[in-house]
Amino acid sequence: MFDRYSGGFTLVSYRDPNLIATLDTYDHTAGFLRNADLNEAELTRTIIGTIGEVDSYRLPDARGFASMQHYLVGDTDEAPQRMRQEILSTTTADLRNFADALAHVAAHGRVVVLGSEQAIEAANAERPGLLLSMSRVM
Repeated sequence: MFDRYSGGFTLVSYRDPNLIATLDTYDHTAGFLRNADLNEAELTRTIIGTIGEVDSYRLPDARGFASMQHYLVGDTDEAPQRMRQEILSTTTADLRNFADALAHVAAHGRVVVLGSEQAIEAANAERPGLLLSMSRVM
C-alpha cells in the first residue's frame, strides 16, 4: 500500500504463520519486478486490480472521509483523475523502475510486526535481533 499523502509504503500480511518467509518475500520483491516478464494480459490484470482498489465501492462514511482528506491536503478534483490516468498508462518498464523504490525500502525501511511474542521470539531465534518485542521496549 502506498499513501500518497504521507509517502509511506507498506507491505502487509495478516495472521501470517510464516513470518521470516514473508519478510524475505517482501525484501525480494524488487528483484522480482526487475526480472518479471509480464505479458500484456498479466499487465492488464495488474492494472485492473489496482484501479479496483483505487475506485472501490465506498459507503457514505468512507466517501466523506476521503473527501475530508482531499480537502485537508488541498487536493483538486484533477489529482485523483491524474492518478487514475497514470495507473491506466502503466507499462512493464514502469514496474521495473518501481523496483528501485522497493529496493530502497528493503534496504532502509522499518520492519514492524504486530504479532504474538512467541512468533517474534521464533523469528529472532532464526535471525537474532531481527525484531524487538514491545514487551521488552516497555
